[in-house]
Amino acid sequence: MVITGGAGFIGTNLADRLVRGGHRVIVYDNLSRPGVEQNIDWLKSTHGSAVTFELADIRDPHVLREAVAQAGKMFHFAAQVAVTTSLVDPITDFEINARGTVNLLEAMRAQAEPPPLVFTSTNKVYGKLADLELRLEGERYAPADPEIRARGIDESRPLDFYSPYGASKGSADQYVLDYSRTYDLPTAVFRMSCIYGPHQFGTEDQGWVAHFLIRALDGEPITLYGDGRQVRDILFVEDLVDAFLAAQEHMSSIRGQAFNIGGGPDNATSLVELLDRIGSTTGRRPDVSFGPWRPGDQLYYVSDTARFNAATGWQPRVGIAEGIARLSGWLTENRIAGVEAPVLRRAAS
Repeated sequence: MVITGGAGFIGTNLADRLVRGGHRVIVYDNLSRPGVEQNIDWLKSTHGSAVTFELADIRDPHVLREAVAQAGKMFHFAAQVAVTTSLVDPITDFEINARGTVNLLEAMRAQAEPPPLVFTSTNKVYGKLADLELRLEGERYAPADPEIRARGIDESRPLDFYSPYGASKGSADQYVLDYSRTYDLPTAVFRMSCIYGPHQFGTEDQGWVAHFLIRALDGEPITLYGDGRQVRDILFVEDLVDAFLAAQEHMSSIRGQAFNIGGGPDNATSLVELLDRIGSTTGRRPDVSFGPWRPGDQLYYVSDTARFNAATGWQPRVGIAEGIARLSGWLTENRIAGVEAPVLRRAAS
């Protein structure tokens, strides 16, 4: 198994599960995200030689091809992950997200038996959703359309790339689907909502659930961009790992398709509602200030996961209350107060 971007928190959780299931894993990562080297240390100390670390960049097609040649299955997470960063440096954003993905697809195409690939795209491929009629209900926005309110946004929604990040990830999304159609590669795309869980080094720009918890635990203030009533469905990483494994198991029937993956309506929350929940969980609700809206920010995005459920039987199992409590416990046990990226005290099991 090869996981590009495997030192990130999603890759770490997936690698851990795969090794516990008896697989050997190659973690392919350039360690560009601060703090993720601690995840490599944790994986190595926990699983030893079952995890191989390849310090390499997705933009290096030669090293990438060598890694792909060893893959029985592929998971592609390597990416520039922040809209804000893409606005400052759109060229690098493109080179990593779009060109890097084509590098990977070409490496797969060169194999006599290409490994099946699950690629993590983003809900940002649907753009700002500016045409979605919303109502303000208490501390959250809600769709006027009762069907969307009940089920969320499905895959029939037209693509509308917004921001360089949305364009680069959207381009990669479409390349992954087209290489299945044109070259018959076994690929599937996850258009993901907000993921959270252990090993997440949350920051203001990415990984906001963990960021909120870290700031609360440290008694530090939080800046919300917009009014804080924007809604997202959040998905605990353990459930996402289940979805990855289900996708690989059913690859023969889902290949060439994209799926919206998130917590769904049952796990939808506005930012200010989540802060209230965090305050109840930790006993510390951070002080909040407000900044301007960010380009392309969606007032409402909740995933309709019915299509993936019908194809594989998958559905989320960890609710918001349980997930927040579990992440809060992990952060409390494993990080040093005052450090934005968690510094692990010891190898957790």
